[in-house]
Amino acid sequence: MTYRVIPLVQAGVGTVDTGGTGTSVQSLPAGAVRAPDMAEASAANMTHVANMAPRDVRGRMLHDLRISVTDRCNFRCTYCMPKTVFGRDYPFLPRAEILAFDEIVRVAKIFSQLGVRKIRLTGGEPLLRRNIEHLIEMLAAIPGLELTLTTNGSLLAKKAQSLRDAGLQRVTVSLDALDDSTFRKMNDVDFPVAEVLRGIDVAATVGLPVKVNMVVKGGTNDHAIVPMARYFHGSGHILRFIEYMDVGSSNGWKLDEVVPSAEVVRRIASELPLQAIDPNYVGEVAERWRYRDGGGEIGVISSVTQAFCSTCTRVRLSTDGSLYTCLFAQQGHDLRAMLRSDCSDEAIIASLQAMWRVRSDNYSERRNANTPGLQKIEMSYIGG
Repeated sequence: MTYRVIPLVQAGVGTVDTGGTGTSVQSLPAGAVRAPDMAEASAANMTHVANMAPRDVRGRMLHDLRISVTDRCNFRCTYCMPKTVFGRDYPFLPRAEILAFDEIVRVAKIFSQLGVRKIRLTGGEPLLRRNIEHLIEMLAAIPGLELTLTTNGSLLAKKAQSLRDAGLQRVTVSLDALDDSTFRKMNDVDFPVAEVLRGIDVAATVGLPVKVNMVVKGGTNDHAIVPMARYFHGSGHILRFIEYMDVGSSNGWKLDEVVPSAEVVRRIASELPLQAIDPNYVGEVAERWRYRDGGGEIGVISSVTQAFCSTCTRVRLSTDGSLYTCLFAQQGHDLRAMLRSDCSDEAIIASLQAMWRVRSDNYSERRNANTPGLQKIEMSYIGG
């Protein structure tokens, strides 16, 4: 499958925009070093990121970078990688087109200068990427970043300890039902739910915090909403319910299969009373609810019925090095070409600033009967 990718325009090699102040910082000639005094260095540390961080046309800043480390997955979930499209002969990316670990780390360091404070590793299934623990160790060495990973949980029991040891701070497990028949039907590879639940338990045992995501599809697994809430109530794991979305062009999305988040909350609250609580930070996608009896919290992600475009602070890096400024994007920006050229970090930063400043994405606010038919990037390339 081919997606439209446009060049990431090289915006002023050697010049970095400081954030709309009307001034710029010129890079020094090669080999030139100027040592700041202590007061200057202290002030620079406090203001550097704030000055570098761009805002888009709606005033949205960068906060989250989602990095897809592989386009391969061992599940064939019907809402993400259906077998009818991603069959045995599907042409996955060759190794040469996939970003290397050092390239990913370089991107992460650059984005940390632009205001990113949270990195999520995704796929495909990220635990299929060989030596993923080494990448995590490299990323964990970057100061000021929250480092998380989303997985289907199939390999979590095996890898939880090494992930924790490498510096991963949290794992999010995709789990769409507790009853084995529904779970096997949705992953479409006959994988047992018990093994995913074991992975969650092992992660908790080794001290790796866990969140659980459930995509709710009406008529398929909405019967599992309350049982899931009951199961994770009091466990210490945050359970989040995600409205079935028209991501990509392969999942056959229909509006009448969307179960509104308000209905999810209503069903759970009828058995386990809930109270709304504030978000952790501006741009957090999940609306948070706590159990009144102190049994923890849940979240609902309502991209269809309560669009949160106005506060979206996420950018996504695909497996092959393209940047997407929206989950529902129709085209990406080719960052890999700049990474594999002689471009300096300063030149890349300037280009990323320019890209973000013209961002105006608001797909979920514009969703209508025709938008699901648009040719959008598949979730397996950018990880949701």
